[in-house]
Amino acid sequence: MKEQSCDRAVILGEYILENNSTVRAAAAWFGISKSTVHKDVSQKLSELSPSLYHDVREILAKNKQERHIRGGMATKKKYEQLAAMHQKLNERK
Repeated sequence: MKEQSCDRAVILGEYILENNSTVRAAAAWFGISKSTVHKDVSQKLSELSPSLYHDVREILAKNKQERHIRGGMATKKKYEQLAAMHQKLNERK
């Protein structure tokens, strides 16, 4: 079981690096929890592959800095969709 988690940590790190992925997106892709992804790439990966860990850490730091922007964009999209739905409903009347 320990070998699987070590292999998984490297695979997750490579996936995040290749796809410039977030922890949430990697967790969804592999069907595991966000906390598992975070633990693997922040703790186990540093021991297994320090160079990969450094590269992944940079991506995760960038994602953390941008998360408020992503949240704002998601909220904007939500309200644009609601407005479009209300407009369609008003046109039917």
